[in-house]
Amino acid sequence: MTRRALELAARGVGQVSPSPLVGCVIVDKDGETVGEGVYIYENVTHAEVLALQQAKEKARGGTAYVSLEPHAHFGRTRPCTEALINAGIRRVVCPIEDPNPLVSGKGFRVLRESGVEVVTGILKEEAARLNEKFCVWHQKGRPFVHLKLAMSLDGRISLNSSVSTRLSGPESSKRVQELRHEHDAILVGGNTARVDNPSLTDRSGKKRRRKLVRVILDNRLQILPESTLVQTAKETPTLVFSNSENGEKIEKLLAAGVEIVRVDARDLKLVLDELKRRELQSVLVEGGSSVAGAFCEARLVDKLTFIVAPLILGGGTAPVAIGGAGAGTFENAMRLKDLEIIKRGGDFEITGYPIFNQQD
Repeated sequence: MTRRALELAARGVGQVSPSPLVGCVIVDKDGETVGEGVYIYENVTHAEVLALQQAKEKARGGTAYVSLEPHAHFGRTRPCTEALINAGIRRVVCPIEDPNPLVSGKGFRVLRESGVEVVTGILKEEAARLNEKFCVWHQKGRPFVHLKLAMSLDGRISLNSSVSTRLSGPESSKRVQELRHEHDAILVGGNTARVDNPSLTDRSGKKRRRKLVRVILDNRLQILPESTLVQTAKETPTLVFSNSENGEKIEKLLAAGVEIVRVDARDLKLVLDELKRRELQSVLVEGGSSVAGAFCEARLVDKLTFIVAPLILGGGTAPVAIGGAGAGTFENAMRLKDLEIIKRGGDFEITGYPIFNQQD
């Protein structure tokens, strides 16, 4: 039933940020499922309460399977621990604590003090992975950063730095839209914005709570006023981080609806601080080479996805996927753990989590 609670929680992807994904299953004392709930931010009511409303009196003496620790404080709603206790739940099975300091451990403690048996640790890795964005948000105090790059088999992302090159097949392109749907913001560098002229939108067709925020790091203000990003800025939130003093161009961008954030776009910590201030829980970084290298060198990457096409581009001018100064030594190289490889049409999607050095 814990797995079922995780499956229910996943239905909230794109609809809960900056809150966590939560699902709940209520099982009566005879072992029958009598209630299920999924948390959606706009619906306000939490998954536990929805499941209890469905179960009604059948919840008394039963077990609640919840994907994340129930909260014991007053926030947008009354405490879920209170609802579980009042409904007569005798046992709560939950894989992990909530990383939010307002909740962490307190929900379990309140339940135990009220005589409710609490079982933890079942499917804890899966539960933490499901809420990885929420966990990083609280544990590291910044948005979750997922670096995604499409590249050739020899690690090139384009024929050269001035040419837009589509490398991935249709199956991979569909997957990219799914990744965008999972995140609150999408980020590229100024050169990518100029050369590729992307729309940077979520075209998955799935429900989301807020529009995907487009972020461009562009100290040199390379973005063109006639670009798709600028021309659609009044419909889709578009932030340009830049310390440029080009007042004329800034005025054109502002008039088009672009928001200019006047900070050095190379200071990635400041960039992420600003995104956190806007309650953007996660950001999908889509390149290019310099931006990818900067995030890796700053150790500000939480997850990496490479979509590898069966192509060999070669050549001295073809930009590599990860730019910057590089690791320098094998000891400083970024290593990946929990690697997952999935075939997408003719391409391969390779995803992993970084280990920057032995101390990380």
